[in-house]
Amino acid sequence: MLMRRHFLGLTAAMLVTGALPSLGMAGDGTPISGGKLTWGVETEPATLNPQLNGQDKTKLLLRNAYESLLARTADGGYVPWLATEYKISDDGKTYTFKLRDNVTFTDGQKLDAQAVITNFTKLKDAAYSGSVSAGPVSRIVEAKALDDHTVSFTLNQVYAPFLDYAASLEILSPAAFNSTQLKSGGPEIAGTGPFILKRYAKGQDIQFVKNPAYNWAPKTSAHNGPAYLDEVTYRFLSESSVRTGALTSGQVDVIEGIAGNDASLFKDNSDFSYQTALNTGTPYSLFLNVTWGPTQDLKVRKALISAIDVDAVLKAVYRGERTRAWGITSPIDPQFYDKSIEAAYKPDPKAANALLDEAGWNARDADGFRTKDGKRLTIEVIQAQATVRDQRDVLLQALQAQARQNAGIDLKIVFVDAGTYTDRRKTGQFGSIANSNTPTDAIDIEYHYLPLDKGGSINYSRAFAPELSQWLNEAASTLDQKKRFDLYSKLQRFAILDQAYALPLYEPEDQVAAASYVKGISFRPFKQLPESAYDIWRSE
Repeated sequence: MLMRRHFLGLTAAMLVTGALPSLGMAGDGTPISGGKLTWGVETEPATLNPQLNGQDKTKLLLRNAYESLLARTADGGYVPWLATEYKISDDGKTYTFKLRDNVTFTDGQKLDAQAVITNFTKLKDAAYSGSVSAGPVSRIVEAKALDDHTVSFTLNQVYAPFLDYAASLEILSPAAFNSTQLKSGGPEIAGTGPFILKRYAKGQDIQFVKNPAYNWAPKTSAHNGPAYLDEVTYRFLSESSVRTGALTSGQVDVIEGIAGNDASLFKDNSDFSYQTALNTGTPYSLFLNVTWGPTQDLKVRKALISAIDVDAVLKAVYRGERTRAWGITSPIDPQFYDKSIEAAYKPDPKAANALLDEAGWNARDADGFRTKDGKRLTIEVIQAQATVRDQRDVLLQALQAQARQNAGIDLKIVFVDAGTYTDRRKTGQFGSIANSNTPTDAIDIEYHYLPLDKGGSINYSRAFAPELSQWLNEAASTLDQKKRFDLYSKLQRFAILDQAYALPLYEPEDQVAAASYVKGISFRPFKQLPESAYDIWRSE
């Protein structure tokens, strides 16, 4: 079988343009080894197993200890990490990875082809992954160890997003899969990273210590060898004002998740550094359920979208510190984001009220809400408590007020625990779910818009139109990027403009503020989530 070989370190685009990977200099002066760092974070992980973790805000913690086969560059290319090169067969179905031969898990086990196979095949088990469809790994029909440090995966058909998935999956020590901590994660679940998970105190903090044997950083890092810091502790501080106070008072060295009102405290302040970056993936959106309650009616869905002035709400809540969302994916992903969606719809309370009148919601109760047959027009918005971050509770309240004022719609905001959230999603008994996600290479679009029985493991809107499966399957089964872009553009307009499956609100972003003596803070070059503490050092 003929293969296309990719010697990692330079992508094909770099060979054409002459551009080199950004190395992200660690900061002013010469880095100093040693010392401890305390970082105040907004979100506590629901699980410390990186393969099961679905919380984008907690990835910066887990990336300290767990690594992937390849790292992505800012232009979307790939460079070596645990793998040194990859090949794709000419028929586009077989992916072969050559592994480093000097990598050791922090429990002493060696990284080899069988360890990688164990990780991928375990994820095909729904009892472990929690997904009946098992996502991209379900497409693997054969996983082979060609030798101790070469592994190949053959798919049942061409699937364009597979490389990004395979390259970015965190690899766990094979011993982890026999641990009682497998689902929850913890110190027994070893990775290959520059830090070792030492201690986790639920509700308080999580502590990592330096891995002295580490020597296989990707070229997207600013240095090689062990981390500079001896220890990094992440404190769970859910309130933005508490995080801000902890940094300004010197209780912590770094914080993430800065409220719009607090950004001015750190911008242009020589005592601190302040950085922001938009994320990839699906914007924070209200996904409207087409199979339950009033949102089954397209006119009701379109009315809600017309009733809300997203720009005004974002300005009021975030003071201009967040970016408006329009479509089904992030504008920083030029491979799939079609800018023509921007300003293609706008708030129009008059049109919203006309649509609701046509839909039969033309009476009002004593509180001013629309009714039909004596029943109030209530759309219940479910928000998992674990994903309440970035003042999203305040944002939802602002949407609630506009929906009532502009169209007489009762947006009922309900915050639920993890168990209740899972149950409500399974039963489909909700009006809307509000959330965002960051997977790249359109995997996230599939998760959100493929029908549930065809792999749409998220699909909060419960969308099932046949066009969705057709376009997504066509896009996944070709390696032609222009064709994929055109298909996702068509889907974007269909989902937002034609069917009103979702109301995009804002593009998730990360904000990091740090004391001026903290150097080397960076964001992941492609997904733009905060990077691990590997390149961070203290100048005092």
